[in-house]
Amino acid sequence: MSDKTNTIIDVNELQTSFFVEGKEVKAVDGVTFDVPSGKTLGIVGESGSGKSITSLSIMRLITNPGKIKGGEINFNGENLLNKTEAQMRKIRGNQISMIFQEPMTSLNPVFTVADQIGEAVMIHQGLNKKKARAKSLEMLKLVGIPSPEKRLDNYPHELSGGMRQRVMIAIALSCRPELLIADEPTTALDVTIQAQILRLIRNLQDELGMSVILITHDLGVVAETCDYVAVMYAGKIVEYAHVNDLFKKPKHPYTVGLLKSLPRHDIDMEGDLSTIKGMVPTPDAMPEGCRFAPRCPFARDMCRERLPHLEKDNGNQVRCWIHTDQWDGPEVNVRDDYESAASKQS
Repeated sequence: MSDKTNTIIDVNELQTSFFVEGKEVKAVDGVTFDVPSGKTLGIVGESGSGKSITSLSIMRLITNPGKIKGGEINFNGENLLNKTEAQMRKIRGNQISMIFQEPMTSLNPVFTVADQIGEAVMIHQGLNKKKARAKSLEMLKLVGIPSPEKRLDNYPHELSGGMRQRVMIAIALSCRPELLIADEPTTALDVTIQAQILRLIRNLQDELGMSVILITHDLGVVAETCDYVAVMYAGKIVEYAHVNDLFKKPKHPYTVGLLKSLPRHDIDMEGDLSTIKGMVPTPDAMPEGCRFAPRCPFARDMCRERLPHLEKDNGNQVRCWIHTDQWDGPEVNVRDDYESAASKQS
């Protein structure tokens, strides 16, 4: 993890559960990470890993039947879980902003672009309607929307997917937040628009000096965009590392499996891509030991019986028995031995 004195947000042992038919289902179970000031943390993992629930927990947007059960979310040294709802309303959209996955459902279909951008600055910065409209125009120019004067009075259905995503970014950045949470910001966009949106976020980050949490399942996006990476699996962080370390020397078998599944220029693209056998367990049916053990080609009895802790390794962290002195199996180079072990997996 990074130096705490230079950290904008520090999430410690966060636990978020949902209560269904009297049963507690743990969607986020003891998640710990931090984000250095001015840097980008990518949170990556398959669907169902708990990435979006983590981001909604940070924003305190978990609603019934969900509940944040414990842990800390320290933003600029203050625990957001101790804030009242009135205090959180002053923080959301002002100091911390979020870009949601699907702009067509996040934008209000009956209000114009100017109304929706202007609402945030009127609430948080006290601008009147005229000044809020001028601010909305400034933000549309900032995010690179063509003919911004015309787009001010458009409704969401009159915009393309890429433009709607840019409007979402304009809303999120209108109050110059210190932290931006981007939850799958390029979902359902074609690759050209994806690249433009990611480049825009990077440029605005440099210009505004903000920190970013990028939620994604795409390791290619992580490689191009992030400084640090937290790999999530089944509600837990299984690896946290600097982006260069993660790609050069991944520690956790799940991380290696994700990297092996990426298309590569040095293999025959007509053949099958590498896959991770099995499925992410559902939150109500978690394995007793390591949650990746049922899919892991290196798993032994100890992995199936006991959950490993996050172990520090030169500033990075990994949750895997292989990297502890308690490992009772043969010496393993996870990256180099993965394909051989996976081929023997039943």
